[in-house]
Amino acid sequence: MSTPFYVSPEQLMKDRADFARKGIARGRSVVVLRYADGIAFVAENPSRALHKISEIYDHIGFAAVGRYNEFENLRIAGVRLADLRGYSYDRADVTGRGLANAYAQTLGTIFSSGGEKPYEVEIFVAELGATPDDDQIYRLTYDGSVADVQGFGVMGGQSEKVEEYLTGKHRADLSLAEALRLASAALGNDSEPARQIPPADLEVAVLDRTRTQPRKFKRLTDRQVTSLLES
Repeated sequence: MSTPFYVSPEQLMKDRADFARKGIARGRSVVVLRYADGIAFVAENPSRALHKISEIYDHIGFAAVGRYNEFENLRIAGVRLADLRGYSYDRADVTGRGLANAYAQTLGTIFSSGGEKPYEVEIFVAELGATPDDDQIYRLTYDGSVADVQGFGVMGGQSEKVEEYLTGKHRADLSLAEALRLASAALGNDSEPARQIPPADLEVAVLDRTRTQPRKFKRLTDRQVTSLLES
């Protein structure tokens, strides 16, 4: 009788974490940053069919990197949860913190399970408040860990280089045009020499506090992105 193959729990978790991190690092980075009138999401994404940035609810946005089918499943689940909670109780009861906690439980359960591979995804959940002090940005990693992001956050690809570029340059009082130029330059700084990303390859959306509609999420067109970058 052969001896069963044994892997310690510590080694198993390390292997699963390494697997997820490698998958996430293969893509391009996503930047989420606060600006004077709200929260901006900027991603390098040439595809017009597969979005990295989406709306979850009136004042809540979602951005992700990694395997598209996995984070799309999470996005759809978040939309359903938000709609159900808003319909059953009140629209004000739908919060970014509640969605972040739900995502954390799902990702943590999948990561700890030995029956399936871990999700190769990282997620930003951002909630626009009535004032800048009420804005919330949460970053969720493949293992269900949650971090409260202050000012700006980067995930996916060469996130360390992009984050290093943003450090010291980001300000909360940036205009949307300034924030977009800064994010575009940071995303292009993920390699040596630095790249200039074409406007058509940028996916941009905002949670805009100045909008009078209940829905604060707005996706920018290529023409709007080009205009802002050139202004």
